[in-house]
Amino acid sequence: METLPISLKNTIISITLIFFITSKASSSEIISRFQEYLRINTAQPNPNYYEATDFILSQAKSLSLESQVIEFVNKKPLILLKWPGLNPDLPSILLNSHTDVVPVETHKWVHQPFAAHLDSNGDIFARGSQDMKCVGLQYLEAIRKLKESKFEPTRTIYLSFVPDEEIGGHDGAEKLADSDMFEKMNVAIVLDEGLASPGEKYRTFYAERSPMWTVIKATGAPGHGAKLYDNTAMENLLKSIESVRRFRASQFDMVKAGLKAEGEVISVNMAYLKAGTQSPTGFVMNMQPSEAEAGFDIRVPPTADQVALERRIAEEWAPASRNMTFEFKQKVSVLDKSGNPILTATDSSNPWWGLLEEAVRSAGGKLGKPEIFPASTDARYFRRKGLPAIGFSPMANTPILLHDHNEFLNQEEYVKGVDIYVSIIRAYASYKEETKPTAAKDEL
Repeated sequence: METLPISLKNTIISITLIFFITSKASSSEIISRFQEYLRINTAQPNPNYYEATDFILSQAKSLSLESQVIEFVNKKPLILLKWPGLNPDLPSILLNSHTDVVPVETHKWVHQPFAAHLDSNGDIFARGSQDMKCVGLQYLEAIRKLKESKFEPTRTIYLSFVPDEEIGGHDGAEKLADSDMFEKMNVAIVLDEGLASPGEKYRTFYAERSPMWTVIKATGAPGHGAKLYDNTAMENLLKSIESVRRFRASQFDMVKAGLKAEGEVISVNMAYLKAGTQSPTGFVMNMQPSEAEAGFDIRVPPTADQVALERRIAEEWAPASRNMTFEFKQKVSVLDKSGNPILTATDSSNPWWGLLEEAVRSAGGKLGKPEIFPASTDARYFRRKGLPAIGFSPMANTPILLHDHNEFLNQEEYVKGVDIYVSIIRAYASYKEETKPTAAKDEL
């Protein structure tokens, strides 16, 4: 870490004196509340948002936090909690998490995915245990410990529990970030989700890859399945798929060789392939189709040349000369309005980064090198507003199982993560320096 300002050093010195806060709540109570949240089925496409909302509000009430439920979109509640600071003129802190989780294939799990089963190793099996119900509850448990220690925040702390992150976040975090309410919250820093780490060092993320979901279509003359034609739809599409495969391999080779991290390369994965003529009894085998298409999940880091990639798609992967077209089902720019990569600074220009590093260390944790998140999170909506946003989920010594079968988190890692957040929230809420012009205060 680079040399920090004197004011920041003083804040860090004060927080490093506290290594552990004794909580009246036992670990078993902490785990029990986590299991209760995990048992609420909020899987897409039909998440039980209202049951989750009732649970979060009950926790907020037990902590004497101010609460508000907003529905920017009908039947998609967003929960906003507030712990007022002693100096409300200082910009606030936002701790963001999402309440929805991805679907499950129940028969492929060793334990029921919404039972929150705790096995003999202390592993809690549940959808959302890593992504990211753990973080949302760890925020609340950390606040519980801070309140029990009689800590009073200098800055106001907000907690947002948003819907729909797993399907793009457009009706959740994006609506919040674009709202007048968010302007009035006067946020200085956002914490959001990260990833588990198989090693002992926690992972931190300062940016993320942007989706550029692409559908490539090919057309050609239909004909008998036995005849050899030039430029058939399938032939042209297969040429494109092979070109995409070579590009993918070149990017992946850099990761496998250790030259770049996964988040630093352009990832391309074929999501579907569609072609053929169907009859009531199945696909017709003796007809060549006149149309064929493939969908690709492309993720572009902010350090990549997105314009050059679009040119490659137009000229190499879907050239008009081969009767091919393409369209973007979703394309998010990797640059801000000024043409700069959308990144959160990780040097001394960003005091929040230094505070997080020291807070994690003072709580006994270790951090790895800052990374670009390989997929997308709600943090992107706040970074686009020019705010620093850090992705962080305190899960060390844990296999990466988000969106996978048998997702789990060990109870000891979960409880340790609570203490990590105690240290981070204390440091952030105690930082007294101005970080940006003060906006109007809200009336939550």
